[in-house]
Amino acid sequence: MPGHIEIKQELELGEPSQDLLDWAKEHINEDPDTKCQLIEEFREMIYSKGECNSIRTDDAFLLRFLRARKFCVESAYKLFMNYHDFREENPNLHEGISIDLLDKILEYDLIRALPYKDQLGRNIIVYKWGKWVPTTIPIDEFLAATKLIAELGILEARNQILGAVVILDFNDFTVQQALYLTPSVARKILQIAATSMPVRLEALHVVHNSWAFEIIFNIFKPFLHEKMIERVFFHGNDMESLHKHVDPKHLPVTYKGSQPEYDCKDWVDGIKKNATILKEISLLGYKIN
Repeated sequence: MPGHIEIKQELELGEPSQDLLDWAKEHINEDPDTKCQLIEEFREMIYSKGECNSIRTDDAFLLRFLRARKFCVESAYKLFMNYHDFREENPNLHEGISIDLLDKILEYDLIRALPYKDQLGRNIIVYKWGKWVPTTIPIDEFLAATKLIAELGILEARNQILGAVVILDFNDFTVQQALYLTPSVARKILQIAATSMPVRLEALHVVHNSWAFEIIFNIFKPFLHEKMIERVFFHGNDMESLHKHVDPKHLPVTYKGSQPEYDCKDWVDGIKKNATILKEISLLGYKIN
């Protein structure tokens, strides 16, 4: 994995490097000798079962699900079904949703896709729950933005292979905010993060968690399976604890790291200008201005 820190305010849409492919072969069973065969087997399973009206079945789309489930076709199919079931159950999270939603999230500094990777080459996404104003950004908009950012991240082969790290920052989070996070909302968040999207969430780091956070964690806990719980780490205000997992060279000064505070303006602007990205998300039902 990379030894230097590269600042990159754009999605990496190219083919994965040979180093990444070698890592994928060892860790997620992506064997170049069998990959095409497994994609075809996966597609045939979708057609033969006929259990959903799939939005896409091209190689690139199916590969996302296989990578997310380490090339186990049966598990990838289950994830594929979960993905489509979630879309059908929650059309408001993509139908009519514009890429401009990211501008609103940026304005309130709620979600940040950091422009550099962690020490293992993984994307880092920061959620600042304490800055969320539910009356200004309804929970469905927050969920829609979370899903959109996940869909954008999945466009990167690197992200499909290595997965991502998420930091949940609960600084200044209040009981009044917690009241909006009902069991139904908790379930949707976990569906986006783990069970209904072809994402590889490798670690979830909770910082500045207070007693107000405990309220919502008790709501989330029934929906967390054992493997997910093993990937959740609580650090409170102890940034040295966080540094045991994410090297401070790959963190902003907010978390006592060495990187400056970057906003996502250039990242969002780049997405809006990239015809390939816009075409990809339009195929998923998003509104392109």
